Amino acid sequence: MKFEEEQNSLEKKLGHALRRDDLLSYLLYPDVFTKYDKFSQTYSDVSVLPTPAFFYGLKSGEEITVEIESGKSLIIKFLTISEPHPDGTRTLFFELNGQPREVNVRDRALRVVERAHPKADPADPGQIAAPTAGVISGIAVQANHAVERGSKLLTLEAMKMQSISMRPFPAAS
Repeated sequence: MKFEEEQNSLEKKLGHALRRDDLLSYLLYPDVFTKYDKFSQTYSDVSVLPTPAFFYGLKSGEEITVEIESGKSLIIKFLTISEPHPDGTRTLFFELNGQPREVNVRDRALRVVERAHPKADPADPGQIAAPTAGVISGIAVQANHAVERGSKLLTLEAMKMQSISMRPFPAAS
């Protein structure tokens, strides 16, 4: 086994640097490691969460302390959850280090009849996420033409302000 070549190949495939332990995990369990890495890239390091909170969530009024790095902790207190919204989301109310916060999350247990607005799929190089919500006021490219990284794709208008959307990664051939 040529570890350096394998590591370079895997880093290129995943798009980020890996530790030697990661490479060994991949070599032993490629499918499991690939799923784990995708989860870690999406949600960061969830190992800092207490196991019961990770698997079962918090009960109303429950508080946990999460050490995100040496000497830096977050105190999270779950307050309550709202009734379902028509779009299949709920609002979670909590305190983060004593400050009230809220976040909307999709409740997958609900059946939603409203159409969801899908976001750009990061795995599909043909889809580009918009930096802001708005209306397309101009298109700077043509269909079936190569687009280089950093090239102007389109102009978005939102509240009479314009922004230019650029291709964020190398063009596909």
